[in-house]
Amino acid sequence: MRLVSWNVAGRLKLLSEQAERVLGLDADVVCLQEITPRAVPLWYALLAQAGYCGIAHGELPLPGRPRPLAVLTAARTSLHAVLVDHVPWPERVLAVHLSDGTEVVNVHSPISPKPGMAKVRTHEAIFRHLADRSPGYARILCGDLNTPRKELGDGSVWTFARDRYGRMRCDRGERWDAAELSLIRGLEVYGYRDAFRLLHPQPAGEISWGWTRWDGGYRLDHLIVSADLAVEDCHYEHSWREEGLSDHSALVADLGRRRSG
Repeated sequence: MRLVSWNVAGRLKLLSEQAERVLGLDADVVCLQEITPRAVPLWYALLAQAGYCGIAHGELPLPGRPRPLAVLTAARTSLHAVLVDHVPWPERVLAVHLSDGTEVVNVHSPISPKPGMAKVRTHEAIFRHLADRSPGYARILCGDLNTPRKELGDGSVWTFARDRYGRMRCDRGERWDAAELSLIRGLEVYGYRDAFRLLHPQPAGEISWGWTRWDGGYRLDHLIVSADLAVEDCHYEHSWREEGLSDHSALVADLGRRRSG
């Protein structure tokens, strides 16, 4: 299975160019984030024309939410949506089962300043959904998780509950820290692995989102896979970000089934 995950940054004027790059990968599964309501039917049409027969998007928000953005998942085979309970912004989380039973959870985490601890509650809800030692099928978590702040050489990470010196922020605290860590590290005890770090274990300044005017950024876009999936390739298409098609690099992975025994 080839999967591509990309935060397209709600750039309606660049949608045709974005679609050309995505469709050019001939992926089996496409997971997009930051899809505006106006862009939803355009992406549906382009993906369907390219042969994607299973397409779904996150529940669009109620009118009045500033700059509503949804996630969208497309597959070469049929799919059906699966409920993820207690997600504060349902347009940002979409779980689907593919025809082979694989579950794909496509996420665009709210950024830290959003009110009502939306980011923390989103991560907690997804963790509860995925924290199952024996679901009986392969599971994939992908998308813009908006964490971590920093990956250190010893393998530890700092979340955005911490400041740039690694100190816990008093306005965020332990619950916030645990919620962000839960998806990128907390699922390891259930057999999940960070697909990119599995192949590239040493942090080397890799970023998937960057500031436009200054060097630097964060690796916010992730692919977390259950133990029954083999990671054959996982890399970022940084050129798409560097060319201005989005402020995020796309993540592309080739996955296979691991042999038992």
